[in-house]
Amino acid sequence: MTTYHARRLPVHLGPAAWNAILPPRPEGPELEQDQTADFVVIGGGFAGMAAARRLTQLAPGARIAVLEAGAVAEGASGRNSGFMIDLPHDLASEDYAGSGDDRAVIALNRQAQAFAASAVEDFGIDRNFFDPAGKINGAASPAADAHNASYARHLASLDEASERLDARQMQEITGSAHYLSGLYTPGTVMLQPAGYMRGMADGLRRDGVQVFERGPVTGFSRQGDSWTVTTPKARLTAGKVILTVNGHLESFGQARGRLMQLFLFATMTRELDADALARLGGQPRWGITPSDPMGTTMRRIDSGQGGNRIITRTCAVLRSGMAASPADLHRAARTMRRKFDSRFPQLAGMTMDHSWAGHLCLTMNGVAVMGEIENGVYSGCVQNGLGTARGTLTGIGAAELACGVQSDITRHFTREPAPTRLPPRAVRDIGANTVLRWKEWKARAE
Repeated sequence: MTTYHARRLPVHLGPAAWNAILPPRPEGPELEQDQTADFVVIGGGFAGMAAARRLTQLAPGARIAVLEAGAVAEGASGRNSGFMIDLPHDLASEDYAGSGDDRAVIALNRQAQAFAASAVEDFGIDRNFFDPAGKINGAASPAADAHNASYARHLASLDEASERLDARQMQEITGSAHYLSGLYTPGTVMLQPAGYMRGMADGLRRDGVQVFERGPVTGFSRQGDSWTVTTPKARLTAGKVILTVNGHLESFGQARGRLMQLFLFATMTRELDADALARLGGQPRWGITPSDPMGTTMRRIDSGQGGNRIITRTCAVLRSGMAASPADLHRAARTMRRKFDSRFPQLAGMTMDHSWAGHLCLTMNGVAVMGEIENGVYSGCVQNGLGTARGTLTGIGAAELACGVQSDITRHFTREPAPTRLPPRAVRDIGANTVLRWKEWKARAE
């Protein structure tokens, strides 16, 4: 009998601020009685919701259940920066340019965006939560400006549009004199990620999918031709299991010693009052990724997305135990305070309502783990820091494999090599964090 035990359960540090700034909602039901289903999806983030929706399209009438360890939008899906990016966005590169077939990657990312857009339409999700506004790579130094120029040339070689912005234009958009230049690309969708995830859960429930919350899966095992999935209060038996747990794939014994478990950190201001908005200036919505991938991501949102606020995200640590520490968050919050004040001296010292950590997972060779683990068990995991688009794709692909369907998505991911084996844990923990701190120092102005 094959058995998978969850060696760790998700641990979150700080609030899922994107969810906290939305109106309260009643949580969905917890699995409290033994049930059966045709498909069970373990994990209710971007990949899990995409898998469930794709299953409804491929297997109409099938009994589908999603098991989310916490509340919907309280996990990693409610802790990211909300950029659903269509273009190459390789976090390991100097300027985001990919190292493979970038045209194929762009086509796949746009499939993810189209899939999400159709869900927004079908489920009646608030359009403020899915805004195809594009984004800006911000540069605060000549070196970063050179990265932007390099990336613009790369995009031009792919026949992709971009627009260089000078310092004056950047200040008109952001209200900040910090940026030397920017590179605007029009294809990114800016999400209110918690609002989008809530809408996905509500829409799937409307379509007959059972979405259970607050019921972490502690393990699952084969029983004859079926799989029995165990939660603290009940069990669910299904013909097929889809794992959409990103880095926690390792917690179920898969890809051990091959996944880098990272945490990024963010802060969110209190809601800006009329005086603060007047001092700030700029446009009511914008999103900036740093030209140097180790720099600082910034977003401004408005009342349609949870209030007039600014979000700052920077600092990264590798934690192989899959839990960041309060000391990690404290250090990052101090750094983000300095970054915020340097960009917005007119708002320096402003109260931050929320500070939090978000878990992401990378492989050294930038591959996902999307495929059939064994008969009846499928993985849609490992997003390499691109959870909104890549998570959507791996969830779709896992559902398609579970239904025996081949597509561009399944072919792309099943052709990828296995994740590269990492150095021993002690070596990688010390080495990776030393490199991360050095890269963070190099990108300190960004």
